[in-house]
Amino acid sequence: MAKILILYYSRDGATAEMARYLAHGVEAVAGAEAILRTVPQVSTVCEQTAPEIPTEGAVYATLADLQACDGLALGSPTHFGNMAAALKYFWDGTTSAWFAGALAGKPAGVFTSTGSQHGGHESTLLSMMLPLLHHGMVIVGLPYSENALRETTTGGTPYGPSHLAMNPGALSESEKTLCRALGTRLAQTALKLKASL
Repeated sequence: MAKILILYYSRDGATAEMARYLAHGVEAVAGAEAILRTVPQVSTVCEQTAPEIPTEGAVYATLADLQACDGLALGSPTHFGNMAAALKYFWDGTTSAWFAGALAGKPAGVFTSTGSQHGGHESTLLSMMLPLLHHGMVIVGLPYSENALRETTTGGTPYGPSHLAMNPGALSESEKTLCRALGTRLAQTALKLKASL
């Protein structure tokens, strides 16, 4: 069994919806399981604490979740062309996992949601890859053999799925397809890598 951790931060729900479609893609692969996790919000003005278990949605991620996963999908809304502070804060606390090589050699992909067509979704995806590369992960993107990547008029990049959230409403069909495609690619890659050990 390959466990794919889908770790995300979502303020308004769009990134969480993308995470659910990634999970569908993971679970379409025999022998793969999707595990959804999130991170608590951080405050810029004071020390903020969060309940140990969120009142709704996915539970908060732990270092144990990173160690136990066989692959990872990392998602964040775009904040000025970068990942959200809450997700960056989580990664800044993963030094012990880095020292242990807990993620080295495991596949990873990234996804984002942005409020405007030129809101920095590609730079956000690239910025999320940086800690994953430092952890020694194998980056999995979306090839142009995915027809939805060539046909989309909303979000979508070869770096990973993106969602254009400037118009209220659900993900476009292309965005849903690309989220599922990344989930499937991660699961298939994780199973192949596990089998080669």
